[in-house]
Amino acid sequence: MSSTHPMLTASELVAAYSSGELSPVEATRASLDVIAERDQDYRAYTLVDPDVALDAARGSEERWRQGNPIGWLDGVPASVKDMFLTQGWPTLRGSLCLDRDQPWEVDSPVTARMRENGLVLLGKTTTPELAWKAVTDSPLDGITRNPWNPALTPGGSSGGSAVAVATGMGELSVGTDGGGSVRIPASFCGVVGFKPTGGRIPLYPASPFGALSHAGPMARSVDDVALLLDVLATPDPRDPAALPPPPGTYREAVRRDVRGLRAAYSPDLGYIDVDPEIAQIVVSVVAALSEAGLTVEDANPGFADPAEAFGVLWATGAAKWLDSFPAGSEERVDPGLRQVWERGRTYSAGDYLDAMAARAALGIHMGEFHTRHDVLITPTVAVPPFEVGHEVPPDSGLGGWPEWARFSYPFNMTQQPAITVPAGFTGAGLPVGLQIVGPRHSDDLVLAVAKLVEEINPWPTDRPAGMWG
Repeated sequence: MSSTHPMLTASELVAAYSSGELSPVEATRASLDVIAERDQDYRAYTLVDPDVALDAARGSEERWRQGNPIGWLDGVPASVKDMFLTQGWPTLRGSLCLDRDQPWEVDSPVTARMRENGLVLLGKTTTPELAWKAVTDSPLDGITRNPWNPALTPGGSSGGSAVAVATGMGELSVGTDGGGSVRIPASFCGVVGFKPTGGRIPLYPASPFGALSHAGPMARSVDDVALLLDVLATPDPRDPAALPPPPGTYREAVRRDVRGLRAAYSPDLGYIDVDPEIAQIVVSVVAALSEAGLTVEDANPGFADPAEAFGVLWATGAAKWLDSFPAGSEERVDPGLRQVWERGRTYSAGDYLDAMAARAALGIHMGEFHTRHDVLITPTVAVPPFEVGHEVPPDSGLGGWPEWARFSYPFNMTQQPAITVPAGFTGAGLPVGLQIVGPRHSDDLVLAVAKLVEEINPWPTDRPAGMWG
């Protein structure tokens, strides 16, 4: 539970609570100690509240002492990205333009469910302003750094959450994912990140990014992600698009036998340039999956890059949100976000409807693809982590983050469940993720295939010495 010992998963923590080996207070203090010791190096958190966390931990400790925990994750230290409303704490979304000194009286569905199930909220994690890009730096919080190499980006926009989980600053976190923002940083930081089917985790208030936006659990194991999804996948009347309760529990579904299921492996979706080292790492895990009993076929899904339609949906959502900001905000927001704002204002209602039609067509296409293939496997990101302070890899010639995030945003448009699990390390010691995508409403299947990947390709339970400085 310290920087010199292997970190426990949430599942292991709960087992230790049940046996009396550890208490929620001890676990919470250990997480707070790591934050105090290391977060100045990484900037995973924008807000930490030890008093609130320890008070919640004491309540959990008493419930465990009495043998009456209120959930499968009661007492587990966790965090939420600073995009979710959290009663008693400001939600500034990485921006200097929002007023910190106002009443913060509402919990989002995510934070409400976590409290109701006894999780210990340590604080809120960093995000780029309005979660607009796939790296994590902001005018409010500065630069968040990758724990495997602090000179590199952890990805984004849920970069703070990924760093917190990877370094033991809490066992669990919840991020948002509008174009890869859970999966990209999870891949760059060597953790598990899941974007479930759209509507599976209710959102409030509704995101200006519309159907692109999802919430997603992040953890150091697939089992932990499944446990957290059980907590979060509860309908909330404030989200009219929320799905009904799942038919069973994800903590049980994750152990489903998936051998014999049909998997399509696409190394590049037919149009993506992939770093050769990443491609080799992922294909080796795919080969191991085939040996383990998954029926794998090389097959591209056969759609063209939907970048244009995604760009319209993304920019119009950003412009709608930013138009509600106080006068003078144009000069205070992230310069890159300001460009997106300006571009979003140029699109017409017709442009938006055309993009929505393209999104629908892509969803229909993928629905048909999954009549032949139970899941699709790809790399999670086409490039390894790169230097902090840049939206794209330096000297790459790329124009913006979507150009290196092409494996992720198509599946926001289709609202399909997609998970990243660690696949291996580059020669420079940087994590590489493998992505598993399933048809809509197949969250249980995607988790079960991810569990198989984890079983045949175990990830180290401790961390290299360099991670701890």
